[in-house]
Amino acid sequence: MVFRSKAPLRIGLAGGGTDVSPYSDLYGGAILNATISLYATAHLEILDTQEIILVGADRKETETLVFEDSLPLSGKLDLHKGVINRIRKDHGIPVPGFRLTTNVDAPAGSGLGTSSTLVVAIIGAFTEMLGLPLGEYDIAQYAYDIERKDLQLAGGKQDQYAATFGGFNFMEFYENDKVIVNPLRIKPEYLHELENNLVLYYTDTTRESASIIREQQKNVTNNNEESIEAMHQLKEQSRMMKEALLQGRLHEIGKILDFGFQQKRLMAKNISNSRIEEIYESALKAGALGGKISGAGGGGFMIFYCPGTTRYKVIETLCTFGGEVKQFNFSKYGLTTWSA
Repeated sequence: MVFRSKAPLRIGLAGGGTDVSPYSDLYGGAILNATISLYATAHLEILDTQEIILVGADRKETETLVFEDSLPLSGKLDLHKGVINRIRKDHGIPVPGFRLTTNVDAPAGSGLGTSSTLVVAIIGAFTEMLGLPLGEYDIAQYAYDIERKDLQLAGGKQDQYAATFGGFNFMEFYENDKVIVNPLRIKPEYLHELENNLVLYYTDTTRESASIIREQQKNVTNNNEESIEAMHQLKEQSRMMKEALLQGRLHEIGKILDFGFQQKRLMAKNISNSRIEEIYESALKAGALGGKISGAGGGGFMIFYCPGTTRYKVIETLCTFGGEVKQFNFSKYGLTTWSA
């Protein structure tokens, strides 16, 4: 028997960074994001031997371990080990051994929430195998605790909730890990138009998001007024985006994205760089009305809003920088698990 799961990656449309503590604890954060047809998958196969075989198919990494009380973290497949250690501690794993194989449809550090989505997918496979009574909020918070507290990886809260819930969501973040997920009922014709007008571009670079996030956190702790005000404006951007999508005012999306791009650069110094600025300005000259850096910034994916038929000229321009335009559809569903 094989226990399987998949969870969708996400694009952030507004409010990015306001889900990160201590900002969200002090002021409350708000983000609007949407899941897309790129996934993290996990396959859990029970073995007769007393060993754990970990396979990161997309990373071409494999590790075989003895089934011990706690798997040692080594910098290799640590997300897998972190989930296994926590699941075994809290629920037990009553099998002699197993093979855990995972795959992610985008590179780590590319800004689509890959690490957190992978953690959610792995939890999903174990939930299916063990029959754990965990709801959506439970799984998302569990993933957050494993990644941020157990493994001490810097980051926010939106990715775990997006991967678990799926769809378009307006999310609110408060102190004491309080999160409210508000699913948005957007008319299908608005979604089709938005999907048509968004271009997802991979810059062919990845970045170590933790350093950017730590600087952002430090700016809040040190009461950096420029950085904090930028986060306030990004929180307001998420509300602007929500109203525009619900009311079908799609002609405003580009301007709202551009507003967020200007503000996000003020949160931390490495969010943008000369290459990102050149790509962004070239896309605007080609017809895009606005865009954003996905995730913490510094590289990875970028998103551009291209009305009418301007997407073709924008794509042509983006291709001159190398990288890759990634085709996608919006994904309605979040974490899905099954057995075979």
